Amino acid sequence: MRRFVLKRILIGIFTMYVVLTLVFFIFRMGPADPVAIMLPPDATPKDAQMLTEQFGLDKPLIVQYANFVRNAVRGDLGLSFRFNEPAVEVLFRRFPATLQLAATAFIISVTLGLFIGIFTAVKRDSLFDRFGRFLAFSGMSIPSFWLGIMLILFFGVTLRWFPIAGRGDGGLDTLRHLVMPAVCYSLGPIAVLTRLSRSAMLDALKSDYVVMARIKGVPEFYVILLHAFKNASISVVTVVTGLIAWLIFNAVIIESVFSWPGIGLLAIESFFTRDYPVVQVFVLLGTFIVVVLYIILDIAYAYIDPRIRYR
Repeated sequence: MRRFVLKRILIGIFTMYVVLTLVFFIFRMGPADPVAIMLPPDATPKDAQMLTEQFGLDKPLIVQYANFVRNAVRGDLGLSFRFNEPAVEVLFRRFPATLQLAATAFIISVTLGLFIGIFTAVKRDSLFDRFGRFLAFSGMSIPSFWLGIMLILFFGVTLRWFPIAGRGDGGLDTLRHLVMPAVCYSLGPIAVLTRLSRSAMLDALKSDYVVMARIKGVPEFYVILLHAFKNASISVVTVVTGLIAWLIFNAVIIESVFSWPGIGLLAIESFFTRDYPVVQVFVLLGTFIVVVLYIILDIAYAYIDPRIRYR
């Protein structure tokens, strides 16, 4: 077991290194010069040279890469070009807003996705099952940016029920700002969880142990939740685990549409202004969370099914 865990950790470290390298070189292959973007229109060539030296951009690319890797190992991912502050601090200042949006969307997604998926499997071919399948198909087909714009036009501009941008000043005001982006953000995950949980439940409901439980007279409620769903939840757990990271670091579109001041909006702004350090921190943090989540998931699977360790 120790060998299995060590192997997963080493694979995770190697993945982080590969992403670290790719991020560094990809974001420096663009034609735009970050120094030219940062400088005011009346800047002199001397100002440009001083700023280039300040951020170490005057050194050869391979030297910049070596310095970047060495500093990254120590937790120093550089200064933001725009804010002239540590990129990690700039990102984490915006992180609570994204976490709030992602947590709300996660709760909505898991609650509705599992409920609709289980209920449509139990009531197969009923009117509710058809509605659930239509909802799942729609959720996977409708682009989130289009849905966000439609919500803004209808509920924000026409009906004036909810604010169309920003995070609010706290309390009920923040809750009103949160409704539309959270609903828009959760539609896709609801569709995925609905389809997956319905498929898993249909297979579980046909199994011998469920048939035997019904023959024994076990109440239907316990048959569905304790027998069928418990065994169908293994594949669902995998998707839910990935959903956590997906919701946190796939917020670029939703936060841009609703001007939600989180790390997704910061990342897209930093990308267009060539603020490399902030974008690098965003990608690396997302990769780290995904790697850690799936290492934990692999270890959990190995404990549940020892055969996984020897594959």
